[in-house]
Amino acid sequence: MTHHYLNATPDNVHWGYWDATIPPVLKIKSGDHVTIETVSGDVPHLPKQDSGFDILPDHRAILDAGRRGLGPHHLTGPIEIEGAEPGHVLEVRILDIKLRQNWGWNIQRPCMGTLPEDFQEPRLFHIALDAVANTGKLPWGQVIPLDPFFGAFGVAPPPNWGRLSSKEPRAFGGNMDNKELGAGAKVYFPVFTRGALFSAGDGHALQGDGEVCLSAIETALTGTFEFILRKDMRLQNPRAERDDVWITMGFDEDLDDAVKHALRDMIRLIGELTGLGASEAYTLCSLAADLRVTQTVDGNKGIHCVVRKDRLPRLTPAQKAANAPA
Repeated sequence: MTHHYLNATPDNVHWGYWDATIPPVLKIKSGDHVTIETVSGDVPHLPKQDSGFDILPDHRAILDAGRRGLGPHHLTGPIEIEGAEPGHVLEVRILDIKLRQNWGWNIQRPCMGTLPEDFQEPRLFHIALDAVANTGKLPWGQVIPLDPFFGAFGVAPPPNWGRLSSKEPRAFGGNMDNKELGAGAKVYFPVFTRGALFSAGDGHALQGDGEVCLSAIETALTGTFEFILRKDMRLQNPRAERDDVWITMGFDEDLDDAVKHALRDMIRLIGELTGLGASEAYTLCSLAADLRVTQTVDGNKGIHCVVRKDRLPRLTPAQKAANAPA
């Protein structure tokens, strides 16, 4: 295992888009660890110089380079994983996440968010972050515990999809905005292009399910990841697990359809893990799985389905055979 460090520099960051033709900025082997720096925010989101907030030099350099795509997110990468081919799965273990700066930002924009008809004035808040206490101080004085995670990370899209905005989450991951995917999570991505080409960004210090006003506490993060190439798996959409739960995800412009995608994948996953038939797994989901609204603001809305591992049955070989399709 080799441990690599990937800095956030103009050459290592693609701004606002996913594209399978972006050359890798780092090549690694399965089992390697990579510590990845990220930045967050455009020029209008920066605090004033006399605010007491530190602006990272690499953030300014990336903004000055100005190579912006279709969306708002700064994505560090891509990282090529040796031997990864379309049809494989990339297991990404999130080992650690740390704040890179002492502030974050939250924005409301007219015609956007979950209630665009109710909030039609732009608002920008800067939020003081305390890495030692792991807290943020909101503009009205409230101190709130932080729970950082990367809002946008994943592999390159299929080459024939061309260049895509960083805004919408899709089958390759991207702007999933799933607060379950913090340190300790394992995320599984279907691979669509040679090398997988992993990137990460859109650091969040804290977010509620829904991300309803359009943004979280957006900030710069440093994350340490372990990458494992899985040739024994096949996936259509990302999945994840933590020590105690399994998570499936659905993305669609229609929230009802996102529910169906996440639920169908959970039914498949339960069948793979336990041997239960689809009808039995559907019933178990109704009794033991939770559907949660990931976000409602990214064009493709998100649902994640969560089931506790201790709620899954352990079937005997005979029981598995009895549940197998005829």
